[in-house]
Amino acid sequence: MSDLPRKAVTRTAKLAALPLGIAGRATWGFGKRIVGESAELVGRELQQRTADQLFKVLGELKGGAMKFGQALSVFESALPEEVAGPYRAALTKLQEAAPPMPTRTVHAVLEERLGEGWHELFLEFEDKPAAAASIGQVHRGVWHDGREVAVKVQYPGAGEALLSDLNQLSRFSRLLGPLIPGMDIKPLITELKDRVSEELDYGLEAQAQQAHAEEFADDPDVIVPQVVHQSDQVLITEWIDGIPLSEIISDGTQEQRDRAGQLLARFLFSGPARTGLLHADPHPGNFRLLPGGPDGEDDWRLGVLDFGTVDRLPGGLPATIGESLRMTLDGEAEAVYELLCAEGFVKETIELDPDAVLDYLLPIIEPAEVEEFTFTRGWMRSQAARIADPRSPAYQLGKQLNLPPSYLLIHRVTLSTIGVLCQLGATVRLREELEEWLPGFILDDPADSEETVAEA
Repeated sequence: MSDLPRKAVTRTAKLAALPLGIAGRATWGFGKRIVGESAELVGRELQQRTADQLFKVLGELKGGAMKFGQALSVFESALPEEVAGPYRAALTKLQEAAPPMPTRTVHAVLEERLGEGWHELFLEFEDKPAAAASIGQVHRGVWHDGREVAVKVQYPGAGEALLSDLNQLSRFSRLLGPLIPGMDIKPLITELKDRVSEELDYGLEAQAQQAHAEEFADDPDVIVPQVVHQSDQVLITEWIDGIPLSEIISDGTQEQRDRAGQLLARFLFSGPARTGLLHADPHPGNFRLLPGGPDGEDDWRLGVLDFGTVDRLPGGLPATIGESLRMTLDGEAEAVYELLCAEGFVKETIELDPDAVLDYLLPIIEPAEVEEFTFTRGWMRSQAARIADPRSPAYQLGKQLNLPPSYLLIHRVTLSTIGVLCQLGATVRLREELEEWLPGFILDDPADSEETVAEA
């Protein structure tokens, strides 16, 4: 499939076929078991066939289907290993590539947005895309001043396709739910829909990227490409080379994994403090590892791409997050509970045992309790299983907690980043980053601690 299918009936038919295909394969699997084939073998084949169809369709359709697939891909590490194997390859494909649109369509968009003489703006322009994603694709070129650039071209009809896909996916979200244990798919789709208009606005994306580029211009650890030119449906930025994070996940050395993980955590928490913006699309396709860190060419820096989705946090991350995290680590059950009630995490009509809430939270924040923590798929799976098992006290308590709208994107970005850290298998000094960048996590004056607890 080489062009973005825009007719609603075509896209709807493809997406509607997904739950039918899942149901059909379940029937096929039942028949295989009746004739005596191993349930384990049948289950594995069933998962493989489901993965192949699901992510083939999501990748081909781009738009909201592709965006949904990318959002799911970072949670792959939460899947049980016997399920994760078949899905892993299909999921990670969505982090880097999608079928490109025809050259004639690219040229038509560039002519419409940059003018008939658009070729004269470039010393070189590569018709073959370097990357293709959910709402646009990137071409490599050389700008007229000699700078190597990335030319991001939005698919015609992307907005319509994005909303249509997400509406359709929302209708059968229950069928997709079992893909990621313990995760409610519907709020994820709703949140993606809420961000559609921002993601399609390359003007907003250019502003967010340039703010980061200026703030991190002299940073030894993080590099963000400068914006070169922007118009409707076209965004041109400086080109950066580097190893895609998806390649580090599949083939990187442990040194690369640890360095990438540390820098990813640093960027997650330092970005809002330094720019008032949270990069809200942390799937591996948006990051590169580049040589030339603080210790020379043998060290690494993190390249950050795609600022189409950001959360605007003028004061940085809410201090409530740091305060509640600190008090949880200190075992202050009553204070944590009162703070969660005040912020709307516990609704007024609900009454919970503060000690039970503390027991629910402590395993999740284990990485912040120690000097360094090794994120693994096994740890992620254990957390997902604990929260997803209806027999677990954590499951029963989790159902009664509420996520206020203002924390929804922060929550998803944090979970997604942790998912990537687990895919990397990185050992990270997370507490170090929290102490440096998270408001409320450290108190300067011990007297302040008593005052805060009293107020809570």
